[in-house]
Amino acid sequence: MSEGHLVVIATGGTIASRRSPDGSSAPVLGGSALLHGLAEGDDVRVVDALAADSATFTLADMQHIVDAVARATDDEGVRGVLVLHGTDSLEETSLLAAIQVGSPRVPVVFTGAQFTSDHPASDGPDNIRVALAAARAAEPGVWVAFGGRILSTWGLSKLTTDRADAFGHAREDAAAVPHLTGDVSQLRVDVVALPPGADDLHVRASLAAGADGIVLEALGSGNTTPTVVHAVRDAVAGGIPVVVSSRVPRGLLVPSYGGGGGGADLAEAGALHSPTLRPGQARILLAALLASGADRDLIAAAVAGRAPDQSSGATSVSSA
Repeated sequence: MSEGHLVVIATGGTIASRRSPDGSSAPVLGGSALLHGLAEGDDVRVVDALAADSATFTLADMQHIVDAVARATDDEGVRGVLVLHGTDSLEETSLLAAIQVGSPRVPVVFTGAQFTSDHPASDGPDNIRVALAAARAAEPGVWVAFGGRILSTWGLSKLTTDRADAFGHAREDAAAVPHLTGDVSQLRVDVVALPPGADDLHVRASLAAGADGIVLEALGSGNTTPTVVHAVRDAVAGGIPVVVSSRVPRGLLVPSYGGGGGGADLAEAGALHSPTLRPGQARILLAALLASGADRDLIAAAVAGRAPDQSSGATSVSSA
């Protein structure tokens, strides 16, 4: 086991929450109150970065957390980092960390809980024990420890609201995770839901609001309506990148349908399909790319999960 101390970065979430008499929950516990499974001799430094429900996290909040992770991994005295995070946006912040921290020399492990600290089925203590073990001994990289499993970040999403084993992958395909620098705090990247028969109202509203990029939560393998395709063509013509994801939680997106509003039509209009990232993570990837000043070719390669052209100045690390 390597020498050094562990850093625990607490951000709030269900894992730090207790229920009030009216049945509602709120994060009230700091990181020091949540440490379970410490080994003899563990030297732990706690950073209380935030104390909020992760559903409220803005891109600026996520950047704040990832900056704290980066500072910890830059410290030669650190042997592992644990991030305690709410589950509503854990998939987003962990991916931003994987992108921006790149290939850390130590394990960075995110975890959280489905049930509050005072719930009879509280899963936080077990998740923390597993995450601490991974922070001590896992391969360097950014990981998520949840439900007794150690998961890679790329393609991860929350699949259930009421089970301890909450997270899974759209597919297990390996992907090239770009290493990108830049600050996403000031960016606006919108996710637009596209139910059957969707019109262009919300896409055009995002453009009017000054969105720097748009992610479409489309149907099936990335399909929508001809009206939306026209709005996407206008967005791309105006220099606003559009990434297509799906409301379907699992499977590979292939832009194969035509007919005016299919995935093939969106691709012809200039949209970029994300084969495996679902809307939350596609938004984070697009924001990180925009913050780094990536051009369209790099955005297209990264969204597709391919290693980018090294001449672009970005580097990549393969997901586990």
